[in-house]
Amino acid sequence: MTGRSGTGAVALALASLLAALGLVAWRQARARELLGELARVRSERALAEAELTEQVRRVQRLESRARVVPEARHRLGMHLPSSAEIVILSEDRS
Repeated sequence: MTGRSGTGAVALALASLLAALGLVAWRQARARELLGELARVRSERALAEAELTEQVRRVQRLESRARVVPEARHRLGMHLPSSAEIVILSEDRS
């Protein structure tokens, strides 16, 4: 009888070892998947930040006086006023 219980204990130990090794292998594979996903998300984030930076630069360039003044002249026919065209309004404090 002791031979059978010894064999059962060895089989149980072997099954436990195989289960633990399987769990470790699954965990390692999952970790690799997650690291790949993390790398992909970081890459997407870097691309989005680069696009945002480019859009901010574009807005700054479009809002700059160096661009607005010539566009106003061309599209709206605006010009810098001469001294005769300038009217100074005073604030009425009564």
